[in-house]
Amino acid sequence: MDWSPTSATNAYLDALKLCRESKKECNSCEETWKLESNEFISALAAGLNSKLIVEVTSEASSSTVALAAAARQTRGKLLCILPDPRTLDKSLKVIQDLGLNEMVEFRTGDPIEVLPNYENIDFSLVDCNTDKYGRLVEKLDVNCKRSIVVANNLVEGRKGAEGLLKGVETMFKVQSTKRPIGKGMEITMIGKSNEFGKRERSRRSRSQAERKGQFVKKTNKSKWVFAIDEKNGEEHIYRMPKSL
Repeated sequence: MDWSPTSATNAYLDALKLCRESKKECNSCEETWKLESNEFISALAAGLNSKLIVEVTSEASSSTVALAAAARQTRGKLLCILPDPRTLDKSLKVIQDLGLNEMVEFRTGDPIEVLPNYENIDFSLVDCNTDKYGRLVEKLDVNCKRSIVVANNLVEGRKGAEGLLKGVETMFKVQSTKRPIGKGMEITMIGKSNEFGKRERSRRSRSQAERKGQFVKKTNKSKWVFAIDEKNGEEHIYRMPKSL
């Protein structure tokens, strides 16, 4: 999958609008995630043209809305797994009120039992606060051509998906980076080693800024930076305030 700046930008703007609209409907949205976190994951999922997106969450939150915005951009589907069936009605209302019904499929029950029913997942978001986090990651059937697993609420000293993707790390390249986003986030990218940074490396000769491996997408309030580590070719995507 190639990175699409257009899809990332459109999802970013859509998530920004939708999360603001849903703030009154979802009391937990801003308690768990800052707005910038939602913009980031929405842009990341859409920029990679994710068709099957999976979230394991206690109830629909602003992150659910943001991922639904990404699914709308890519014409994909968000599978939202709710361990507690009692939160389904409230979660459905949040999504229905925003007109995102067609993009979101809710499943209730033990995520350990639900996840094996889905294959080739392009983008996953899992909360590290759950006791079953490690087992959840192990159950993910990721798209090995290129996919991303995001672990949020990553407390200090705890690992995300690194080392938990059994049967993948021995055959494909897996790289994890931690980000000071929200309450801690780890982004794990899976794919062929020759695909990481491929698109960006081909542009480095165009300008001095590109030779440094940084490509900037500006908005009115901030800018998105897609950077390449010159030594190992790792991809880094992050958002910076315009004042910086």
